[in-house]
Amino acid sequence: MQVSREEILHIANLASLNLEENEVEKYLTNLQEILNFANIVNNAKVEGLDVTIGEKEAKNKFRKDEVKRFEDIEALLQNAEEKEQNMFKIPKVL
Repeated sequence: MQVSREEILHIANLASLNLEENEVEKYLTNLQEILNFANIVNNAKVEGLDVTIGEKEAKNKFRKDEVKRFEDIEALLQNAEEKEQNMFKIPKVL
């Protein structure tokens, strides 16, 4: 698939980018290289390959979500910048 100059300008417009003339050629070349690589990946032979999720076939391990009491509260809060009533005090987010 070949990318045209007009398509680059259209994509830049959609992304609200103001490209200079010398940047258009650079983006055109880069996008063409990306699409060429994607084409190589799409055409890779995958027949006969086993479906895997990783080297060791690791899967997500879920644990029950339960409250645990932490006895050494001072050790837990020792690095807190501010604390209040045995809790971390953080700035308001809103």
